[in-house]
Amino acid sequence: MYDVAEVRKDFPILGREVYGKPLVYLDNAATVQKPRQVVEAMSEEYYNVNANVHRGVHFLSQQATELHEAARETVRRFLNARSTAEIVFTRGTTESINLVAACFGEAFMREGDEVIVSEMEHHANIVSWQLLQARKGIRLRVIPVDDRGQLRMDEYERLFNERTRIVSVTHVSNVLGTVNPVRRIVDVAHAHGVPVLIDGAQSTPHFAVDVQSLGCDFFAFSGHKVYGPTGIGVLYGKEEWLDRLPPYMGGGEMIGHVSFEHTTFADLPLKFEAGTPDYVASTGLARALDYVSGLGMDAIQAHERDLTRYALDRLREIPGMRILGEADDHDAVVSFLVGNIHHLDMGTLLDRLGIAVRTGHHCAEPLMRRFGVEGTVRASFALYNTRAEIDALADGIVRVSRMF
Repeated sequence: MYDVAEVRKDFPILGREVYGKPLVYLDNAATVQKPRQVVEAMSEEYYNVNANVHRGVHFLSQQATELHEAARETVRRFLNARSTAEIVFTRGTTESINLVAACFGEAFMREGDEVIVSEMEHHANIVSWQLLQARKGIRLRVIPVDDRGQLRMDEYERLFNERTRIVSVTHVSNVLGTVNPVRRIVDVAHAHGVPVLIDGAQSTPHFAVDVQSLGCDFFAFSGHKVYGPTGIGVLYGKEEWLDRLPPYMGGGEMIGHVSFEHTTFADLPLKFEAGTPDYVASTGLARALDYVSGLGMDAIQAHERDLTRYALDRLREIPGMRILGEADDHDAVVSFLVGNIHHLDMGTLLDRLGIAVRTGHHCAEPLMRRFGVEGTVRASFALYNTRAEIDALADGIVRVSRMF
């Protein structure tokens, strides 16, 4: 049985107070809290095994390298990638997407070529391609979203033509909570000979991801959203694609041999890992993945889906409530507005009640325009949240609403 009370003991911050009220942390789509096991693993390495990785012959360097590469194997196993050569450490989802946009665009796109994205993308999966658009004159094609917050898959299939080079879409919307039909998206793209990049920032923490089953060519996620440290993330790429891409940055680690006349590059995945990696953060990420695997991704998903359903039911009872995103497959995020109350006012006053939510456009301005709003209040759930916290949120919204 999933025992959320026992789980919460691993997160000391959940026991603190804010403005004299018990903290109700519902901003998990932005970042989650860290279990003590992750922090302790990182402290242990800093205190006892701190040395730069790779090529060092001394004991500490060898030990640190072993931990770093063991972390890569943990990520490989967590995603069910075929090889650790397909696991590139980055600073997070944003850098992973930028890496693919820059390297794939350099190698395979020219003026007039097209990338398919969706109307619900995070800015990281829009601006990265717009930078390429400015450099090379490519074009963005956009999958529209229906009134329930679901991708218009019929329109998606009509976007392909002879200039389509890549599809880049989110697995789960960070605003709507919509879980997109990624397997179908991949199948359609592959039928046209087009590779697919999946933004997995909002899926990896909430349910099991199997990149071989999904069939995607690239998959990105961030450590800090899956109970690991900030400043580290992962780009999974099929080996045949990573082999064909040029390096993203130049420097140490990513080279084979260097002369003033010619440079060769390291084998995968080091070709994409210039400079000293955050080898302590990789240990923290591995410990975080071990932590959620120990709880069971299916158990986490069941717990969070129960919270999401309960939250939707409670919030729909509130007069003036408008919820954005009513997809059948809905996960761990609820975005809403109440009457004419500005989202910033609602979020600020909920904070005074100890309830942490996110307000604004959530780095998804095109989606806000699609629904005709400036921003929303967003409550997002994690493996340590409880129904009692959902009740506190609902009661807090009602209390704030009465003030207006």
